Amino acid sequence: MRRGMFALAAAGLLVTGTLAACGDSGSDGSGSGDNAKEPKIGVILPDSASSDRWETADRKYLEEAFKAAGVKYEIQNAQGDVEAFQRLADQMITNGATVLMITNLDSGTGKTVLDKAKSQGVATIDYDRLTLGGSAQYYVSFDNEAVGQLQGEGLVKCLTDAGVKTPTVAELNGAQTDNNATLFKNGYDGVLQPKYDSGEFTKGPDQWVPKWDNAQAGTLFEQMLTQTGGKIDGVLAANDGLGNAVISVLKKNKLNGRVPVTGQDATVQGLQNILAGDQCMTVYKAIKKEADAASELAISLAKGTPKQVDGKVHDPDGNRDVPSVLLTPVAITKENVKDVVADGFVTKEELCTAAYAAACTAAGIS
Repeated sequence: MRRGMFALAAAGLLVTGTLAACGDSGSDGSGSGDNAKEPKIGVILPDSASSDRWETADRKYLEEAFKAAGVKYEIQNAQGDVEAFQRLADQMITNGATVLMITNLDSGTGKTVLDKAKSQGVATIDYDRLTLGGSAQYYVSFDNEAVGQLQGEGLVKCLTDAGVKTPTVAELNGAQTDNNATLFKNGYDGVLQPKYDSGEFTKGPDQWVPKWDNAQAGTLFEQMLTQTGGKIDGVLAANDGLGNAVISVLKKNKLNGRVPVTGQDATVQGLQNILAGDQCMTVYKAIKKEADAASELAISLAKGTPKQVDGKVHDPDGNRDVPSVLLTPVAITKENVKDVVADGFVTKEELCTAAYAAACTAAGIS
């Protein structure tokens, strides 16, 4: 497994051309026409608390792409505040953004922002999360049901390898207001539900975590342990932050390493938990490829040369097919943590601190 495994899904390959959904030249915010505005791209990221990725990866890769293309840009983070999200969008539009790329906090707020941008002639892109009922001209993300499927399959393998008979599985889902969290759950429930139905596994507590809040996740998991009398044998945690919250509780109860826990995002913390044996697996999403695909589309819109994409995702609320680029996620366990380092997503220096040096060597990280 090397860089080639992180390639774009076939459905997401970009082909230069005109995209009908972008509207007429000169009136769609793409920067074309006699009254064209100077190209400027505004990006609103959702928060920095739910996952490190937004500030350590997405911002960095988007900035690199925009700088390389020589386009003006502004990247802001709403820090989980819907009012701040809307305020930032208004400011970017007022300050001359010709393209607005958002990662919504919820579909309602996202739709309001996208619709206002459209009414002002600003081109729009949904980044990582689809805004249900929205009007974005493109959607760039990963195959999110596939992410959940990898999590479910990973947990099943870890429980099977541990020889646990009829394990009780708890599920800590992401925010119910995040369409991605629903897609992740669809994916892992598709793997786990047949196990519940057959009696191979026992379905334990199943909770959504508001705003992907890690502190709330820890509280919820403590309640789950109490509710089940400590009888939880595996935890489907929807990302590494939630997984770490679970692991912290397990450590207090001297259960870490004995209860498999999943994750997502391949954060340094999540990878270190895997190296330590406290986390079963995570899902690596090659964020540079996601950011590069989204920035390519944003730059094309800003310069008045919108691209055609081969993929599409159906928005049931808006009853429309959204032109989309979807990338392929990869399951990461202790056996292939080294591939995340080889891909340049994390460095050996930040991952292999003193406490994890020996584990890194054992995992073949050099």
